[in-house]
Amino acid sequence: MNRRHGAVALSAAALSISVVLAGCGSSSSGAPGQGGGDANTLTVAYQRTSQFTQLDAVLKKAKTEYEAAHQGKKVNLVPIEAEQDQYFTKLSLMNRSASTAPDVIYEDSFQVRSDAAAGYLSPIDEQLAKWADWSQFDDTAKQAGLGDDGKTYGVSMGTDTRALYYNKKLFAQAGLPTQWQPKTWDDVLTAARTIKTKLPGVTPLNIYAGKSNGEGTSMQGFEMLLYGTDSTLFDTSSKKWVTGSKGFKDSLGFYKTVYGEKLGPNLDLALDATVGSRVSTELLPKGKLAIALDGSWMPGQWIKGDNAWPEWEQSIGYAPMPTQNGQQPGSTSMSGGWLLSVGAHAPDKQAAVDFIGVALNRENALKYDTENSQIAVRKDVASDPKYLAYNPSFKFFSSLVPVTHFRPATPDYSQISGAIQVAVESVATGAATPDAATQTYDQSLLGIVGQDKTQAG
Repeated sequence: MNRRHGAVALSAAALSISVVLAGCGSSSSGAPGQGGGDANTLTVAYQRTSQFTQLDAVLKKAKTEYEAAHQGKKVNLVPIEAEQDQYFTKLSLMNRSASTAPDVIYEDSFQVRSDAAAGYLSPIDEQLAKWADWSQFDDTAKQAGLGDDGKTYGVSMGTDTRALYYNKKLFAQAGLPTQWQPKTWDDVLTAARTIKTKLPGVTPLNIYAGKSNGEGTSMQGFEMLLYGTDSTLFDTSSKKWVTGSKGFKDSLGFYKTVYGEKLGPNLDLALDATVGSRVSTELLPKGKLAIALDGSWMPGQWIKGDNAWPEWEQSIGYAPMPTQNGQQPGSTSMSGGWLLSVGAHAPDKQAAVDFIGVALNRENALKYDTENSQIAVRKDVASDPKYLAYNPSFKFFSSLVPVTHFRPATPDYSQISGAIQVAVESVATGAATPDAATQTYDQSLLGIVGQDKTQAG
């Protein structure tokens, strides 16, 4: 999310906060959107959508278990009904006032540093030191919750990878191999063009392109391309952001091809915030989409629940996203993950961590990681036979960890991500060429981080 803390933005937030919080969904106890202040009531804010109900189920279970074990304590669940970028916006508004700030927060790993720096989160190292299960979390998972000060601001719920899903039945109808393993970007585009020619009415390829899709566009789309080139977004050795790189332009060029040749969804769908939900619940299951660049969590909703798709194992294949020209390591992925964090205004930090301990104990972590197709970060869950047997896609998506990348963990990444989304959408809609969009991005980047924190690509 692009955070702007100017007077106009703050004024607008103050005017709209009551409206936004009213839309956060009904809570399990207490008023919707009710924040901290009561040491005996924990307010837990999290995301829930029609396709993402797994966390809601786990937190309801944890609420019952926590209240049974802590007499006199209550848990107020506040599900925020919103897609990802809107969730960030609503959560940010809640966090700006102590009266509405949650005690426990469902937090995206890329937001941890900026939210900690903004004073929204509380460090919890002291409380975690008392939790025996903390030793079960692998070191990478622990790194995801660190702020700029080296303190821990959240407990990882799992991680994820991204790859290409493809409909094997549609591929067979188009004369394409049902064991498809593209080696280059051109291989992906060639398959999409074949689908377009052979199967009119089927969308060949979805890669997220709209600003309304937030990180879905910047991370799940653009960065899945960029990190398969010889360029990068942020130079970790010099600690500088890269401008004008060939890989940046080539990645936008891929978008130009997809949307210019009408290989992607129609723009009215591509730019809609609900496109992610429609890809997983409608377009893929109903055979309306041949290839989707998407996340490892998607099969979780096909196994059971309202969006169950019994035929998915027979219908869907998956392939690593290839590097641009097949250069080493041959494929690429992006990883993120979400955490449960403690709000800075929580009156009882220990109680908040105790609830997190219940929500992410072995039993509940196993339930969440299986049902939401997460790559487990608890060692005892990752090795559990029930986890390994639950979903046949786990083995494939876990195999991508050696080639995966993570977004730059800097407080200004959120704003830079917003600039990437602007660049991608301008190319997808034909409003700008890849070169022009790159120049606009570079200007935005300089305005965000300053000349001294950039270097030419």
